[in-house]
Amino acid sequence: MENKNRVQIYNRLFFKLYINYVIMLLVTIVLICLIFINLYENAIKRKHENQLERQALTIAERMTEFVKYNKYDNFFEYHNILEEIDDLDIWTISNPNAKNPMDVRLETTSYDEISESEKYTGIVENVFTDKTMIVTDYDEIYGLTMTTMAAPIIGDNREVVGAVILMSTVEGQKDIVSDSVSLMIKSSIVSMAISFIVIIVFATRLSIPISKMRVTSLELSSGNYNAKTNIDRKDEIGDLANSIDILSDKLLHNEVYRREQEQTRQDFFANVSHELRTPITVIRAYTETLVDGVEKDQLKVQQYYNRMLIECKNMERLVGDLMLLSKMQNPDFAIDKEQVNIIQIFDDLIRTANVMVERKDIKILVKKDSDVCMMLGDYGRLRQMFMVIIDNAVKFSEIGKNIYIEITSKDKIVVSIKDEGMGILPEELDNIFDKFYKSNIRQNASGTGLGLAIANQISLKHDGEIEVYSQINKGTEFVFIFPKLEKEI
Repeated sequence: MENKNRVQIYNRLFFKLYINYVIMLLVTIVLICLIFINLYENAIKRKHENQLERQALTIAERMTEFVKYNKYDNFFEYHNILEEIDDLDIWTISNPNAKNPMDVRLETTSYDEISESEKYTGIVENVFTDKTMIVTDYDEIYGLTMTTMAAPIIGDNREVVGAVILMSTVEGQKDIVSDSVSLMIKSSIVSMAISFIVIIVFATRLSIPISKMRVTSLELSSGNYNAKTNIDRKDEIGDLANSIDILSDKLLHNEVYRREQEQTRQDFFANVSHELRTPITVIRAYTETLVDGVEKDQLKVQQYYNRMLIECKNMERLVGDLMLLSKMQNPDFAIDKEQVNIIQIFDDLIRTANVMVERKDIKILVKKDSDVCMMLGDYGRLRQMFMVIIDNAVKFSEIGKNIYIEITSKDKIVVSIKDEGMGILPEELDNIFDKFYKSNIRQNASGTGLGLAIANQISLKHDGEIEVYSQINKGTEFVFIFPKLEKEI
């Protein structure tokens, strides 16, 4: 079981979380790097080109002064200073097509030299039309990627008398981008290391409760319903753990209930066997005596037959009570209800009970607040229920005592049946409605222990409640509470 439930490392939650997180992080870093490199390269390129353009225009303006005022000596000094400071190659070219071209003494490169390259010829021709040109590509002369910026030199009458060409390598820009990429890669490695720690903490907080819930689930599946997760969190994991704990409580409750039902079933069969053993034993003994012809006295033979008949009736009554109780306990069993007058039921009951109470000189005193007290119910079942209580009241009362019956009908119908008998012990009150429950007193010897259980089921089928109050040697009171029929149907 342990090997079967062991999780491989690549299936563990921590591993999956870390892999997914790293993949997400790497994808994000790559996308950011690509976007950054593109933006950075474009930004550096634009900045470099703008700088070259400003420099070219500035030099072109200064060259215009040199052309106008023939400052040849000043030009070369200026030219040398620029190349040293800015690390640029600066070409000045005279326009051979101008009416008054720039003096060749201000040239650093002749048009004939430029014409040997299609690239530079095209740039110069465009500049001679009073345009500025900027080109970044591989330069065969330098063997590098260069940025070339060209601007026109203006002479008299706004005539383009020459051109200024600035050339700058882009290798420095690539070094800057390369350094930036290297820095981002290092940052990514550090980020993944930090994320490893973060994921450990996060996965631990996530996986440990899940592991606890897994262990608890296995305990529950093995029958240990006392197992609990003991997780107290205010999130979805906490809700899940709480659900498992609730399931544990319900399983424990159901297990206790199952054991109680099993014990009840065993007790039921034991009680039935016990109740049937005595009459069957008696019937068998008398039958064997009669079959063997041991007893010849006809009077005793007749007594044997009478005793056998009594025992058969007792068994018949026991079986009938069992069948009735089983039927009443069936949730699908529904009794036929009609409008019933409780007062009428007790009038009928008292006529029947008078035969029982005469032998013990017991009086039944009835108090009612109305002659009509209507409810929905089964007349026969209600009569049987109240008869069980009255029969017990007579059975457990001494000679000359009274039985008090009070019926009131206000918000609900309340029926009280109170005797002056020996009472019920407090520890027995919770068990009196159990099947086959009988106290160890002489009056219970002939009972089956099913009467109160049947009465309780009849009450439940009528949406009623039974309350019992008792004091030893003072008497017992059964109080029935039923819904009142508001309007006649």
